[in-house]
Amino acid sequence: MSVVWTQVALAGLWGGLVALERKAFLQAMLSRPLVAATVMGAILDDVASGLAIGMLLELFFLGTANLGAALPENDTLAATGTSAAAATLSAATGSGSTPAIWALAVLLFIGLGRVGRKGDRLLEGYTARLARVALASAEAGNLTRAMRQNLWGMWPHFGVYGALTALCALLGFFIEPLLQALPPVVVRGLAWAWPAMASVAAAIAAQGSHARRAPLYAGLGAALVTASVVSVLLLEAR
Repeated sequence: MSVVWTQVALAGLWGGLVALERKAFLQAMLSRPLVAATVMGAILDDVASGLAIGMLLELFFLGTANLGAALPENDTLAATGTSAAAATLSAATGSGSTPAIWALAVLLFIGLGRVGRKGDRLLEGYTARLARVALASAEAGNLTRAMRQNLWGMWPHFGVYGALTALCALLGFFIEPLLQALPPVVVRGLAWAWPAMASVAAAIAAQGSHARRAPLYAGLGAALVTASVVSVLLLEAR
């Protein structure tokens, strides 16, 4: 196993940038799981892993919103961390990305959404204090100082979530020996778990639409996604 530190650094850089975009800068939807994970895959030369994981997590987290004090799970961290780990794991195996790798990465790193929510709560206290100080500086006529204090409130998001994403990319390299040690039947099980995950994500997305026939749409969406993914897997196995 050889760690490619350039990939770890690039993963951390992108993870930090989309964390800033999500909370404090631009907010052009680059931090949505589909975009964040796909770009992560492109940066780490594994677009397939990024796109596959991005689509699944976009469906899984679809409809989440920040309503008052009720913070949702941090879907951006879940997307960047999971896709970074999948890409470096694929690179470490040398055999390219596979549904088994995607499923394993999702199982291991999907909990990053809750980790990010706790991080958001901790960072909100810090940024709120700086915002009050910056407002006082602006009211006193010191606009340069107020701007500088606002910028300082943004950087912790970059540092914390960038470091967490880089850690996930690093862990991908260390997971590779564990994947190689798994029996073939377990690896095949992980590959077939991927369409099951996709169907569950599709059902959650449809259910979250709150449409009059949401359960029906959820079932149809799950069935369609399952049939599509299984068909692709069967074609690849031939």
